Amino acid sequence: EAAEEEAKEEKTAFDLKLTGFDAKAKIKIIKEVRGMTSLGLKEAKELVEGAPKVIKSDIKMEEAEELKKKLEEVGATVEIV
Repeated sequence: EAAEEEAKEEKTAFDLKLTGFDAKAKIKIIKEVRGMTSLGLKEAKELVEGAPKVIKSDIKMEEAEELKKKLEEVGATVEIV
């Protein structure tokens, strides 16, 4: 538990989590996920359809915010955790 408390205080790595999406925008979201990860089409589709799922782990806040903005622009609901 002490390690968890330490991590909260000086957190420098964040996870980008897809929490939901607009069904009409699914293809665009899959394309964005493929672009920001090294996943193939099938894997990206499964990740999006399996929301809520973490898209990227251990990234800087700046990168997380940038990717979140891109995904939200195409209809995804994303949170940084």
